[in-house]
Amino acid sequence: MASPAKKVTYSTTKNGQGNFGGGGGAMNSRSGDTFATQAQAVSAGVVASYFDFPAGIIRRIPDSLADQALRMDDSVVVDIDLARRQHEKLIMTLRKLNVGMSEMEPDEELPDCCFVEDPAVVLDGIAIIANMSQPGRANEVIGIRRILKDDLRQRVVEMKEDQKATLDGGDVLFTGREFFVGISRRTNQAGASFLAKIFSDYNVSSINVYGALHLKSMMSMAGPDIIAVGSSDYAQRALKQIIEKANHDYKTVTLPDDDAANCLFVKKTLIHCTQEEYPDSYKIFTERFRNVSRVALPNSELKKVDGGLTCRALLVPKTPKILK
Repeated sequence: MASPAKKVTYSTTKNGQGNFGGGGGAMNSRSGDTFATQAQAVSAGVVASYFDFPAGIIRRIPDSLADQALRMDDSVVVDIDLARRQHEKLIMTLRKLNVGMSEMEPDEELPDCCFVEDPAVVLDGIAIIANMSQPGRANEVIGIRRILKDDLRQRVVEMKEDQKATLDGGDVLFTGREFFVGISRRTNQAGASFLAKIFSDYNVSSINVYGALHLKSMMSMAGPDIIAVGSSDYAQRALKQIIEKANHDYKTVTLPDDDAANCLFVKKTLIHCTQEEYPDSYKIFTERFRNVSRVALPNSELKKVDGGLTCRALLVPKTPKILK
């Protein structure tokens, strides 16, 4: 195992401009309410390998999503046929990238079941089965648990042993080096502490989330050591906490639209928003990632029920050789 990492500075860029490397404007890290004592020191190659997802889980959309799925804005109307076409584009993209996707049928009794990211957190051959705070979503874990345990051979750990803990996978940002866990309306401190106990080799820091459903509603990993983040006050407040608590030096790309900051980096390909939905953010993606393979996918209908690109796939990272 590599030696423990020491604290380093963390620099940001503004509005997608500036150098991706370190430099001026850096802020010193501090421990904050970090749970794990030390982060795992890993090489750039090992970090990149975490985004080389060999497998994943995806679920089809039930009819019930249109009227019954949870949402922050009850006035929106979902075009279920368009939602399915948009979801199909994500499924086909992941298959073309040679991610071995386990596909689940929809369940009309579970209107949010296509958001498979929330019920579990998977890393290094371990799958935490989460306690989701919304009682109506509890049965979503059943099929996902079976696939993770029986088909994908992950060691399953049940969060239900701590009844006070709640966690949604949408609040868990793993950088390839450490975890940031959003403390939100869906995830509490006990849930973050449970995750830290299970993944004790990694630094785990809690980030207070305001103005969004999940932490990843306004930021996500756009590549190894690159965080895409929205420009709203809420998103920038969350980023400031990350700056203060990070154990590593990350690059950031700030986007005009918080929703557009939810993207996927899979097998050296960046999956992000379309020009039609978020033209200004799309332009930044094209300018800042011009040498990166990119796929633009629509998300207009699932966004109406607070879903992002990351929400719709539970991706299983490759276990680095140093941990096997």
